[in-house]
Amino acid sequence: MIERARKPKVIIIGGPTATGKTSFAISLAKELNGEIVNADSMQVYRDMDIGTAKPTKEDRSAVPHYMLDVVYPDEPFNAALYRSMALPRIEEIASRGKVPIVVGGTGLYIKTLRGGLFSCPEADPELRARLIREYETLGPMELYKRLKQIDPDIANRIHPNDKVRVTRALEIYELTKKRPSQLAKGHGFRERPFYDILFCLHLDRGVLYERINQRCVKMIEDGLVEETRSLLDRGYSPRLKPMQAIGYRHMVRYLLGQCELETALKELQRDTRRYAKRQFTWFKAEKEFAWVKPGEYKTVLKRVEKFLSSKTM
Repeated sequence: MIERARKPKVIIIGGPTATGKTSFAISLAKELNGEIVNADSMQVYRDMDIGTAKPTKEDRSAVPHYMLDVVYPDEPFNAALYRSMALPRIEEIASRGKVPIVVGGTGLYIKTLRGGLFSCPEADPELRARLIREYETLGPMELYKRLKQIDPDIANRIHPNDKVRVTRALEIYELTKKRPSQLAKGHGFRERPFYDILFCLHLDRGVLYERINQRCVKMIEDGLVEETRSLLDRGYSPRLKPMQAIGYRHMVRYLLGQCELETALKELQRDTRRYAKRQFTWFKAEKEFAWVKPGEYKTVLKRVEKFLSSKTM
């Protein structure tokens, strides 16, 4: 009789930006003989280090990290590609007797990793081109309002400036006449390729917002302007999806002379706070996450040790 391969046991740490997920995960990894798999949709891009708050060289030498620097900024990447690359890595880590620890604030990547993707139609080039033209001529808010009327659940999880996701959601609706959130609920996301225990790090809002403000200042001090200039000098278009992300789009505006650096910083701080709020909303809706504060490390460690020692079918 052939014995079925056992599913790996995986620790997942999510939560809003600037809550200390990286340092928390590194502490767990050192304690548990673990290795870290990134679940941040921006940290997959090479040469985008400061604006993505990527783990430092010291962090990465202390504990092995995976799913960082896997594509260049002008290469396509999405949740499906992430899952196809991250799952084999998790299995490989577990096969060596190590503990896979998935860490990141991109809820969609975590959800897709755990449960797969719902079936949706392939892109329609003509429809996509029309929606992008409308987005660029009418402005982001016009199409975002349209999406909010059609599917408020999805709209609440997408920033109006996220051209790719806003237009894709509208495209799916026009092709299927069904709300993207309705299609997602029909899927159920039940394809569990591993056993897991999930934690969401959080901080009191005032504390978190102050940390965000300080982090944004430090990013500029650490060279975010120069990093963005280097990307532009190498020919990466400001229209690329990663160049439209928080941090980079603000520095692009400054470098193009569209605003002062002080204004860019204030907008960066504001948009990062708003992003953290959307992340909070997303994780709050995912009932399997246990909400913990960074100071509750010992409690989390005990729960994880119990999970790892438990028997599973």
